[in-house]
Amino acid sequence: MALVHLGDTPPVHVPEQLRREVDRLRRERAEAREQSRRDSLTATWNRRYLDERLSTLRDGIDGADGTAGAVCVALLDVDHFKQVNDTYGHAVGDSVLRTLVTLMREGIDGPAPDGFCARYGGEEFALVLTGATPDDAVRTCEGIRARVEEHDWTAIAPDLRVTVSAGVCCLGADALADAGDDPTPGALDRVDELLYVAKRTGRNAVAYRDAADRVRLAGPAAGRRGVEAVVRSVREAPRPGRSGH
Repeated sequence: MALVHLGDTPPVHVPEQLRREVDRLRRERAEAREQSRRDSLTATWNRRYLDERLSTLRDGIDGADGTAGAVCVALLDVDHFKQVNDTYGHAVGDSVLRTLVTLMREGIDGPAPDGFCARYGGEEFALVLTGATPDDAVRTCEGIRARVEEHDWTAIAPDLRVTVSAGVCCLGADALADAGDDPTPGALDRVDELLYVAKRTGRNAVAYRDAADRVRLAGPAAGRRGVEAVVRSVREAPRPGRSGH
């Protein structure tokens, strides 16, 4: 006989064979849950997991001491990904996405070990950097951008070159709460605007807001002109959906 815990009820004595069966079913259930939250192509987290984590972070973003916290979120998009697929084929495109996930994980592990990346859709990924300051988040994203640019992509296909663009900002409890029951689309609207700026000002860049709420580009892209004009266009006119980046 063995003791088995079934939910919140007191443990009960059951035959050893039944205990093993209960353990097996628990493992299968845990594995099925894990698989349902993973992207089948890249093995990173998927949109379902992202939704769950943002909901959890929203509920716990206010500290027990009453001070408001924040979570830094980035959207990262592969530049000219359609051209990669059209030129080299979808198998190469798939390899690019898998390699990109590896590079993102390497870029997150040091500065934001509690952070994670999730495939948001197509060639777009979300990075959630818990416990990071705004400066940390910008540095992390710029580090990933540089890592991608410097990677030897010719190991996948001759003459292949890959760059990414990203928008990153830190969202407080108000931003996540305003998004309603499904926090992901509403919360990421702010980040998506910054990604759009990075794309429209030349790609291969990270866009963010500084302490004065001005949109800036990080790293080598910092000297580019036309950022303010793009920001105005974002505010004044509707822009394409994510597939139009």
